[in-house]
Amino acid sequence: MKRIGKQVRFIAGMVLVAVMLTACSESMDDLNDYIATVKARPADPIQPIPPVKTYTPYTYDGMSGRDPFMRSTSEGSDDVRSSNGTGPRPDFGRPKEYLERYELDTLSMVGTFANEENYWALVRDPEGVIHRVPVGNYMGKNHGKVVKITDTEVDLSELISDGADGWLVREASIALGEG
Repeated sequence: MKRIGKQVRFIAGMVLVAVMLTACSESMDDLNDYIATVKARPADPIQPIPPVKTYTPYTYDGMSGRDPFMRSTSEGSDDVRSSNGTGPRPDFGRPKEYLERYELDTLSMVGTFANEENYWALVRDPEGVIHRVPVGNYMGKNHGKVVKITDTEVDLSELISDGADGWLVREASIALGEG
């Protein structure tokens, strides 16, 4: 009895496979026509490879050019330089403000906020928290003090060590939508 049931199932399966194969063998003329139409279309032209720019070597003449390891006379010309420990210096005694823990390029200005007496910049830190920053607050790791706030940017005055017991004043800004 079991053997007859297996044979019936086998024959039914073979009939089912045969029916499925005959359904798949219908005319494929429309597909062949489409393929022929696509092959008959002219190919889009290939753009030519851009010409290779020739490299022009530069020969450094150490005797007539400036020493590459010395500071340029134009570099930092707009900075205020202090020497021998005089001039502007950061106040190391004041408590650090929250936004001084971040590099300036990781902060972004997202807007401004004002009431009758005060005007603040809205600054987003790398964690996504937005802070109100008034003129006089500090931001960034280089002792950046906010000196001016406009609708489009926050201007800062940073103090950078010159490596010789002096400090350089560098102007920086964070534009609206930057970062």
